[in-house]
Amino acid sequence: MQSNPNTHGLPETGYLRLSEVLRLIPVGRSTWWAGVRSGRYPQPTRALGKRITAWRAEDIRALIDAAAAKASV
Repeated sequence: MQSNPNTHGLPETGYLRLSEVLRLIPVGRSTWWAGVRSGRYPQPTRALGKRITAWRAEDIRALIDAAAAKASV
């Protein structure tokens, strides 16, 4: 997997667990899950297994890019 230096070493593709997501997006666990329920943050996937919750790297990258674009306005 290649990483983009503009997005804190986030891989181009793949999956991120919650602990990895929270290192990139500075919110608490309960705030993150409330944002997922409300639609503010992307939905997780269970593609890796029934008991594994992860987010697509592409979705997290899009979230970070959208926040950066909003902040630069």
